[in-house]
Amino acid sequence: MKLPLRSRVDIRALEDETRTGRRRDVLAAAAAAVLFAVAAVVGTLIQRADHSLYVDWAPLYADWLPHVGPGTPAALAVAAAVVVHGPRLAARLPWRGLLGAVWAAAMAWIWSLALVDGWQRGVAERLTARHEYLRGVDRFHDIGAALRGFTGHILLTQPDHWPAHIAGHPPGAVLTFVGLDRLGLGGGGWAGAFCVTVGGSAAAAVLVTLRALGRERAARAAAPFLVLAPGAVWVGASADGYFTAVAAWGLALLALAATRTVRAPGAVAFGAGLLLGLTVYLSYGLTLLALPAAVVLLLARTARPLPFALTGVAVVAGAFTLAGFQWWEGYSLLVERYYQGVAADRPYGYWVWANPAVATVAAGPACVAGVRRMLSAVPDAVRRLRPGGPGAPGGVPDGLVVLAFAALLALVVADLSGMSKAETERIWLPFILWLLPTTALLPAVDRRRWLLAQACLALLVNHLLLTGW
Repeated sequence: MKLPLRSRVDIRALEDETRTGRRRDVLAAAAAAVLFAVAAVVGTLIQRADHSLYVDWAPLYADWLPHVGPGTPAALAVAAAVVVHGPRLAARLPWRGLLGAVWAAAMAWIWSLALVDGWQRGVAERLTARHEYLRGVDRFHDIGAALRGFTGHILLTQPDHWPAHIAGHPPGAVLTFVGLDRLGLGGGGWAGAFCVTVGGSAAAAVLVTLRALGRERAARAAAPFLVLAPGAVWVGASADGYFTAVAAWGLALLALAATRTVRAPGAVAFGAGLLLGLTVYLSYGLTLLALPAAVVLLLARTARPLPFALTGVAVVAGAFTLAGFQWWEGYSLLVERYYQGVAADRPYGYWVWANPAVATVAAGPACVAGVRRMLSAVPDAVRRLRPGGPGAPGGVPDGLVVLAFAALLALVVADLSGMSKAETERIWLPFILWLLPTTALLPAVDRRRWLLAQACLALLVNHLLLTGW
């Protein structure tokens, strides 16, 4: 039976539109690669001329060191398994089974990449370097006194100033490792294992959030990409991976409370506030996650969780304040400390565009293509989400589009602030995480190829470079 002429024309137009979209996806990924290549060339020239970038393999904080290690076979096996079986399993597994599988697979990916550098260099020594948190754990024998005097050791001009990462974050970060030490889990090995274990759960938190917002289909499509994220290179073992997970679960609990898909939404909203409040005391810059949090409430079309969530935030803030740490004072001194160090020399004019180039590596080419589709979908998605606006056509995940756009906007603000000059491959992980679900917008027929591209990029970075932090 022949189709009517108009139907054949419509089908042909749809096929042409699909081919054009796929071509634009590839062009977007290629443009990101060119941007990174330009940043590498320009950065190398600047570094050779005046050494003002303070990175050895611009724009990444890394050294050129081709190598293999004990994690290499495992990394190849995990990548192959997720590329071949990931999309099918993500579509078919029961929901709880999917969450467990994603967490386990993400941890396997992070562990295998970290162990490419070996146990000592890849895990145990990461958080014991001179700039890291474990260097200050022994100064917290009296936690109360340490918190009361915390701001007195931020500036480089002050006696016994904190190592860079302790000074650069609120005390919640270092207190995490103090707590592990008090539990008998001291040292770099336990600290690294903690960051990998918690950091790996961030992927599951994103799935929970999307499903709560009514986007289970998109969550399942994005699940393999959340596992094989190139940013896993910096999650293991980096405290920023831990920060990413805490923030992600805060947003997940907020989404569950806002959509009332849990038995006690008020208690869950309070828990979300506790986690989001802790996030602010782990990293000053993560206050920008207020943008995605606001979008979660907007998408749920309710403010009912807000009083409970704000109470949770207030409990965390009150506890630290009563203990003697003033957040605003700490942030003000951090800005001064930031420009006492290498940030004073690092050129803003270079990093303001090189930082996004770095972000494309941590996000991967598939995410770049997904972000392209997200940006083109934002105007219509916002129009449809307005009260009285037209409903979304079938299969269009407007909630995902707007949530990812909020994360991108937060990332842009962080970039323009000048407080993220370099090292954004790890610093921006909490924002990049929420861009990865845009991979659900890619055509299903292309997803395995994009997954392969994600895995290859991570493997190349980890085997060709020795990444810092």
